[in-house]
Amino acid sequence: DGGSALKLAASEKPDLILLDIMMPGIDGHEVCRRLKADESTRDIPIIFITAKDDEEDESEGLGLGAVDYITKPFSSSIVLARVRTHLILKKAMEDVASQNAALREADRMKEDVNRIMRHDLKAPLNAIIGFSSFLLDSDKFEGPEREYLSIINESGYTLLNMIDLSLDLYKMENGIYQLKPVPIDITTILRKIIKLHETEIISRHLVCSIVQDPAASLASSQNLVLGEELLCYSLFANLMKNAFEASPKHGEIRVTIRSRAGELEISIHNTGEVPEEIREKFFEKYVTSGKPHGTGLGTYSARLITETQHGSIRMESSPGGGTTVSVRLPTP
Repeated sequence: DGGSALKLAASEKPDLILLDIMMPGIDGHEVCRRLKADESTRDIPIIFITAKDDEEDESEGLGLGAVDYITKPFSSSIVLARVRTHLILKKAMEDVASQNAALREADRMKEDVNRIMRHDLKAPLNAIIGFSSFLLDSDKFEGPEREYLSIINESGYTLLNMIDLSLDLYKMENGIYQLKPVPIDITTILRKIIKLHETEIISRHLVCSIVQDPAASLASSQNLVLGEELLCYSLFANLMKNAFEASPKHGEIRVTIRSRAGELEISIHNTGEVPEEIREKFFEKYVTSGKPHGTGLGTYSARLITETQHGSIRMESSPGGGTTVSVRLPTP
């Protein structure tokens, strides 16, 4: 009877229920309604079995949450096949629910990490920036010492901005980042990045240059793009870092700036070669060329930042020809 069916379902939590509509006491429809109203039993698949061959009756049963409807007389093989099918579907839905829960937990952990980065790491950085700014303002340091202080100060600001950028990248991945574009001078950003790598350039005898395409317009706005300064800095800091790391000693890193129709193209060339097996997926997440401490996120974030600013990015690499990464960004 219907009352016994409800008690059994509540105590046993079966994987699937075959439920007759015509039962003494509480009928099958009411049993189904109560099972679906109970949080502990609502996800159990219910298949109605009935002697009624009525489309309206079948529609009512399915509307109550049943997954199938079998009319009498029936073949046991058909019933078994349908039960098997719905058990497989139930398992698949449970797997999806479990994966979704894991993704939600991963998102929560990512938010926690971002919160820690944005709060706990900022305190020591603010001290570094504050003390270096104080020493620079004191006029007690000249020559190399003042230069080193400037580098420390600039690096502190850069790292502070990169921490703020971490959450922005998460928003970009989810398509919820709100871009606020303004005219940005790309040449100034590139020079800052090269300045920060000055020690490496000297120690490894690298040659690094910024070249304006001779065919480009000489208008004063030729090196301006529409974007956000922090995003552009992060974009080219990643690409320049890759170029420095990929270049052998005495290698050359050449940045060429070209004006295009409504865009500025910035091409970064180095004499290293990208392994053939990763060229097609160079901008994908977690792809790395085997660097000891590589995360595989540098070029991925570069693509994400470029596309967020309505630009495009591509890479070309060949044996003996080196590697060129070209970024196109809209101009004002």
